Amino acid sequence: MTARERREQLLTVSRALFAEKGFEGTSVEEIASRADVSKPVVYEHFGGKEGIYAVIVDREVEALLGALTGALAQVAHPRQLVERAAMALLGYIEDSPDGFRILARDSPVAQTSGTFSSLLGDVSAQVEGLLADQFRKRGLNPSVAPIYSQMLVGMVALTGQHWAEVREPSKEVVASHLVNLAWNGLHDLERRPGLPSDH
Repeated sequence: MTARERREQLLTVSRALFAEKGFEGTSVEEIASRADVSKPVVYEHFGGKEGIYAVIVDREVEALLGALTGALAQVAHPRQLVERAAMALLGYIEDSPDGFRILARDSPVAQTSGTFSSLLGDVSAQVEGLLADQFRKRGLNPSVAPIYSQMLVGMVALTGQHWAEVREPSKEVVASHLVNLAWNGLHDLERRPGLPSDH
């Protein structure tokens, strides 16, 4: 193998192990054994499992962020943007289950820091701008757009994590239900929402 081919082989083997066992559960010995190389070869290419993990996570973040930002960057009706974002996330999960498992396992959506939650923060910032524009057009207060952005992105991300495990119903059905809840909820927002008084 060329050095480049060996590097890609190590990344492929490591990605499968990290998805299966997590970062902590994977050792350099296992990576080397599965790739049929010696441990020094792994260290030579990546400096250790941290280096391999960083490259894998960077690639997965780039792929998922690219899919989500691509879905949100198009000019379309807001409902279509919600549909596209939901389908982009579910499509990534379907096409790259190991990658999603790596991202979501070690920094789930409920955490405030980590790769997956940081990625969701980037997406939320884009959604925030879209929501603020729509709020202005509908006579709603755009200053609450950041809160709604977090709610919307969190709803889609948590649903994606659940669907990654159960894989049913189909991604199209899941996306349609996400859009139903998100769009119909956003469509009929109250100007001054409040909690009902305690009786």
